[in-house]
Amino acid sequence: MKQKLLPELTKGFLKENPVLRLVLGTCPTLAISTSVTAALGMSAAATIVLLFSNITISALRKVIPDKVRIPAYITVIAGLVTVVQMLVRAYVPTVDRALGIYLPLITVNCIILGRAEGYANNHSVLASAFDAIGMGAGFTAVLTLMAAVRELLGAGSFAGIPLLGTPAAILILPPGGFFVYGCMIALGNRLEGGKAKKQAGCGACEGCAACESGVAS
Repeated sequence: MKQKLLPELTKGFLKENPVLRLVLGTCPTLAISTSVTAALGMSAAATIVLLFSNITISALRKVIPDKVRIPAYITVIAGLVTVVQMLVRAYVPTVDRALGIYLPLITVNCIILGRAEGYANNHSVLASAFDAIGMGAGFTAVLTLMAAVRELLGAGSFAGIPLLGTPAAILILPPGGFFVYGCMIALGNRLEGGKAKKQAGCGACEGCAACESGVAS
């Protein structure tokens, strides 16, 4: 059992990293990666929602009618996001302000919808939980690393603590975000042996049907 579940836990780090290899969730990745604090907050929120949505959808996969599965998934995810948002707003308001609109938009995050449609809908609860943890960890690693680079070199600070006196401010602007993101993808491909996936974006995702519905972002 452990041998079968281990690949589900580790694939999200590099082989099927949702940001670097499947190119999903790019909107929050580029928007939130200007601050390490915001990146950690978004990563934690998204991973929690991903974990519990995978578990719930896997448990209900034989009950949810096929014709309404996408609306059902969104309902489950939206409920979880609402709970997470209320908790963040109550206990870590600074993170809530830093994330802004991107926190409720986790509801239509393509990573979460994609895993629900492409994995949790076809696998057991335990396997779906491992998949969610692995994908969440991969998302967290990339988002945090990007934020560390952009904040340190672009704002001269790390997690809000001033460290450098002459930062390159362009790195915290949108062009800098795309530049760092491109470098991260190149690094991921290099670590994978220099072989990029033939398909990018939702075409490479097991749950591309979720994106085809027009509700994923």
